[in-house]
Amino acid sequence: MEYTIQKLGQLAGVSTRTLRYYDEIGMLKPARINSSGYRIYGQAEVDLLQQILFYRELGISLEDIKGIVTSPTFDGYAALKEHRKQLIERREQLDILIANVDKTISEKEGMIEMTNKEKFEGFKRKLIDDNEKKYGEEIRAKYGEEQVNRSYKQIKNMTEEQYKEAEKLGEEVLSTLAAAFATGDPAGELAQKTADLHRQWLTFFWGSYTKEAHAGVAQMYVDDERFTAYYDKEQPGSAEFLRDAVRIYTGVNGSPDDSASAGE
Repeated sequence: MEYTIQKLGQLAGVSTRTLRYYDEIGMLKPARINSSGYRIYGQAEVDLLQQILFYRELGISLEDIKGIVTSPTFDGYAALKEHRKQLIERREQLDILIANVDKTISEKEGMIEMTNKEKFEGFKRKLIDDNEKKYGEEIRAKYGEEQVNRSYKQIKNMTEEQYKEAEKLGEEVLSTLAAAFATGDPAGELAQKTADLHRQWLTFFWGSYTKEAHAGVAQMYVDDERFTAYYDKEQPGSAEFLRDAVRIYTGVNGSPDDSASAGE
């Protein structure tokens, strides 16, 4: 069965403008152009559009989607199975959040009593799912399944007090880093205080600590542009400065003078 661009847009619930843009960037081209100059789409294009919309629903950027679906190794069947897995995980997260809201409403109405642990269960699950979605592949490759799963277990077992303390520490890391960055000295007192606060913050999520892992995370802040953008948002260069401060703090991975070869 074949579709004009208008009919395909109606079928999929997307605008013809969107389909034209997908054609322009080479992500979804029509099967052919008919004698009247209209784009004509076949079953293969319908299936590909379904994949694209699945990836969009999962929050993946168009640039990344294009790289995935135009790759010679792209496997539509395997992709569908992965979509299903991620959608089930999202449903589980939503079920937990809905149950959490329902319990909170019931508590407010005086029908039940809700523990602090229950109140934060849904939010902790969202924290884990968001982290896995953004950085799961990288952190599992770098630290291994066991370490990552142990970290997630640590988060799940956090009390309300621990959760608030972790948030407070995270804010203190950023504010102290900003003040330390202004000194320009990663070995200075403020920079080393930042590194120590960062260590304390990490232990909330790791449960255990090693200097090597601490230095590795700090290096990842420089190597991964998403982390770099987060730390450099207010002061460009902050990610590298934190990395250098942590290197000095831990004594791992050489001195700040090595930063040129160790960075991106």
